[in-house]
Amino acid sequence: MTEARITVNGKATPISPAAPHTTVLDFLRERGLTGTKEGCAEGECGACSVLVARPGVNKPTDWVAVNACLVPAAALDGQEIITSEGIATVGEPGQPPALHPVQEEMAVRGGSQCGYCTPGFICSMAAEYYRPDRCAHAESDPDSHQADSTDHEHGPNGFDLHALSGNLCRCTGYRPIRDAAFAVGEPAEEDPLAQRREQAPPAPVATEYARDDSTFLRKSTLAETLQLLRERPDAVVVAGSTDYGVEVNIRSRREGCVVAIDRLPELRELRVESDHIEIGAALTLTEIERRLDGSVPLLAELFPQFASRLIRNSGTLGGNLGTGSPIGDSPPVLLALEASLVLADVDGERVVPLAEYFTGYRQSVRRPGELIRAVRIPLPLSPVAAFHKIAKRRFDDISSVAVAFALDIEDGIVRKARIGLGGVAATPIRALPTEAALEGKPWTAETVEAAAGVLRGAGTPMSDHRASSLYRSAMLGQSLLKLYAQTTEAAKS
Repeated sequence: MTEARITVNGKATPISPAAPHTTVLDFLRERGLTGTKEGCAEGECGACSVLVARPGVNKPTDWVAVNACLVPAAALDGQEIITSEGIATVGEPGQPPALHPVQEEMAVRGGSQCGYCTPGFICSMAAEYYRPDRCAHAESDPDSHQADSTDHEHGPNGFDLHALSGNLCRCTGYRPIRDAAFAVGEPAEEDPLAQRREQAPPAPVATEYARDDSTFLRKSTLAETLQLLRERPDAVVVAGSTDYGVEVNIRSRREGCVVAIDRLPELRELRVESDHIEIGAALTLTEIERRLDGSVPLLAELFPQFASRLIRNSGTLGGNLGTGSPIGDSPPVLLALEASLVLADVDGERVVPLAEYFTGYRQSVRRPGELIRAVRIPLPLSPVAAFHKIAKRRFDDISSVAVAFALDIEDGIVRKARIGLGGVAATPIRALPTEAALEGKPWTAETVEAAAGVLRGAGTPMSDHRASSLYRSAMLGQSLLKLYAQTTEAAKS
């Protein structure tokens, strides 16, 4: 084992003497890099975002923006990050650094007001600026203040505003920030961060970082990790830390042993076979989204509605399923897709249908020392699919109700129906009575009205600060009616 260190703005920086639970945010600020700010400490505001060099989809390296407030510094041992201070281009000796194009546009278009959120916006915007497949699809006029007339969430320069969905501006300065995003051009050939994409990111390193009575561990292989979990049943497993990081910050959670699995190669594969798709449990949601590229339409509908881009850049399917939350967004979709989980321990692997995985509130059939290795989705996919997330905000919010549909409709008859539900019971569930009410019936308004009545009675919805039980029940039925309206409207066109 070598000394744990992170390359920060090109300089190797020891993690010591930080405690194993210390976040990247605190690690940076303690070293004078105060552009990285703490706003919410929950990954919702983006004031803390930094760039991390990660394996790329279209190039060897992608610059990926993540929430520094959630990730333990020890989790980035051996990796390379850029902060808002490191984005500017170093000038001649004795001269101040030259503004980065993203910084320049934010400045000239008034995108910074109080300035607190600005460094986070800069990092998230830079990640999108360097996205290899971003390209202009119309003549870009930076002063027109207009996006593409057919899509107001993408600029004529190809900038996807979802890249900023995890960044909050408390001064409500979104218009000039949007203008700045839609004004940036392509990286120059001599841009060092653009050139860095052509080289591979740092390889994962084995980590054993201990301070006081706490240890952060990362093994090199899945087999070593599973053996460690057998020996340390008290260990807490983390991948993207989007859930664990909140516990550390808000509830002062401190664990004696934390085991990272996010860089294990055996958990980061994506394979398309003749009869199924297998998705590694430690692939981030962004990586899955870009590698599948819309080939699983139901997942393609899920991703933009799952938290924010900053969270999707770290969060994993394995983590979302492993927490067992009844309001996680991925379980309803995966239930509708009839997914199974590949569970692994030192004794081997077993495959468990997701419909049989959850046993109670945040409980599952997963045994101590067992990991989710992969998610399997059977093929072929049902041609009619939809994901409806009911929440107070359109994006970056926790769902009150989540409903996923996957239907086979042939000659006007529902041959197969799979419906996954979240937020209406102690666990994510399949709407089995509603599926039975649809299968074998004509896809007509009468059938759907009757089945919607059945769906309204699904689960045991509760009342809380997000929604009442009556509202949740009503939204279940309304969701099926909406699906019918969408399919019939599509048929007309």
